[in-house]
Amino acid sequence: MDLGALGAWLPPSMNGSTPTALAATLEEQGYPTVWIAGGISPGIFDVIEEVLAGTERITVAIGIVNVWMETPESVTAGWHRCEERWPGRLLVGLGISHGPIIDAFTEQTYRRPLATMREYLDALDAQTDPLPPQRRVLGALGPKMLALAAERTAGTHPYHVTVTNTAAARAGVGTGPLVAPELPVVLTTDVAEGRDQARSQLTHYLQLPNYANNWFRAGFTESDLADGGSDRLIDALVAIGDVDAIAARVREHHDAGADHVCLQVLGPQPNDAAVYAELAGLIR
Repeated sequence: MDLGALGAWLPPSMNGSTPTALAATLEEQGYPTVWIAGGISPGIFDVIEEVLAGTERITVAIGIVNVWMETPESVTAGWHRCEERWPGRLLVGLGISHGPIIDAFTEQTYRRPLATMREYLDALDAQTDPLPPQRRVLGALGPKMLALAAERTAGTHPYHVTVTNTAAARAGVGTGPLVAPELPVVLTTDVAEGRDQARSQLTHYLQLPNYANNWFRAGFTESDLADGGSDRLIDALVAIGDVDAIAARVREHHDAGADHVCLQVLGPQPNDAAVYAELAGLIR
């Protein structure tokens, strides 16, 4: 699928509603792809169907289906409903989530992430008329999961990554598979204030070991996770500044091997359509 070089990343719920209205606005602004987070509850395909119905042409990607929350059967059924009504518009991301989340919010026990994902893909492929490999990606971070993404899917959609992580993702999947990192952004003329805003919105993620281990592979240490994240870590994860500064970071990810970069707007008004409008000039 051609996602374009730049997209947007949205949560599955915004003020109690689906992100359909904002997705339609993004379509009007020229964004070729919108990613919708899968969240930690089942039922993401209900959201996706509403977004597809409320837009005309924008590609919709799930970033990601939490494999602990949706069965291979429910993913296959959801895929078919969408493909029958809106052919060629849906890309399905699959992710293994994080132990602290699964153990806290479900009755399941997080275990063997690589083996669990491989078994999940096996079960997907065993379905009648399965979700094709070229229409699915993994939220892969580490080397082994990246290798699995290259082997069994169209590529990887890594979340909260540095440019160094993007380069590692490209090396991990090789030439050809999709590398589509999410990039948080804060559009501001006050970098220090923007950094504080980003820090307040990223604190939760610093406690999740899969992300932390990925940042350690990029050269960060435990000390970078303290006190809400070091300036060095926050600056590496988030593009903070004016449009030119954000454009420069997007280019860095592309130069590191990204085919597509999806922007998640942070700051005083997360997911602000006006910010996406200002950044729409970066679409090429």
